[in-house]
Amino acid sequence: MSAELAVVYAALILEDDNVEITADKLQTLVAAAGIEVEPIWFSLYAKALAGQDLKALLMNVGAPGSGPAVSAGAAATGASDAPAAEEKEEEKEESDDDMGFGLFD
Repeated sequence: MSAELAVVYAALILEDDNVEITADKLQTLVAAAGIEVEPIWFSLYAKALAGQDLKALLMNVGAPGSGPAVSAGAAATGASDAPAAEEKEEEKEESDDDMGFGLFD
């Protein structure tokens, strides 16, 4: 088992028991499991998870981000603009050929 995975499992155990996640508690759990981990990992994970609701983070892993909301009218307009954008990209590609030289000339 990797060191990072052992610390993550320890953090999950603490969160499941509704215990505050600290570097000392993480270290105690990992030591009880008999896994050798460099001390820096405990403090890194404790700082990263401080003030975070780990259960909420786990429940929202597959949820979409909080990007900008798109209305139905804007979505329809965006769909009609897509072919025009592709045409512009094709024109740029053609203009590169007009220079008279290429990568392998």
